[in-house]
Amino acid sequence: MPGNLRAAIITEWHPFDVISFQRLFASFDDFEVFPQAFEIFAKDKRNTEYDVVVYYNMSFPAPDEKDTRRTYLERSLGSTRQGIVLLHHGILSYAEWPFWDGVSGTRDRNFKYYPQQTVRYNIESPAGHPITRGLGSFTLVDESYTMAEPLADNEVLVTADHPNSMRAIAWTRRYKSSRVFCYQSGHDDLAWSDPNFRELLHRGMLWSAGQLG
Repeated sequence: MPGNLRAAIITEWHPFDVISFQRLFASFDDFEVFPQAFEIFAKDKRNTEYDVVVYYNMSFPAPDEKDTRRTYLERSLGSTRQGIVLLHHGILSYAEWPFWDGVSGTRDRNFKYYPQQTVRYNIESPAGHPITRGLGSFTLVDESYTMAEPLADNEVLVTADHPNSMRAIAWTRRYKSSRVFCYQSGHDDLAWSDPNFRELLHRGMLWSAGQLG
């Protein structure tokens, strides 16, 4: 049944092309998507009802003890099997907060960025993981990051060999009861409109929601 899965798409601070961004998620027929500001989402008593939450926020610094966003993250994230996707700058959030280390599988999120890089992406496990099974390498024009690589307790699915890019592009992990998919790509419509990008993101959302593998 189309639209039988629910996805919350969380944004904060970083500007983006809203029309193209929403068209991206509208193209996933099996998801009903609900883009919303992080502050509103954190206060919503029904925020556990989504199958997956896609974090496209770029949030600095760590929220203080009385902030509803911190309360939500510390009490709710990973408390159910709700899927977690960290997309592009969502990985970079809360650079000095150890809590986000555990969610993202990274420890040092000090970064440099390089707009509109042409990067060749390699599939590390084309037969071994449902997100990448049967997919081949591809080239994408996107904003790249250089920063420390994800920690050893992640499974890296997609890599790049480019002087202006970190090696790991997509990886999976567990955070408490949740599946987590981290995808470094996705700055703007140069990436969002690419069928390879869309396929990986779509599969990552399905896997995180427990619908693949």
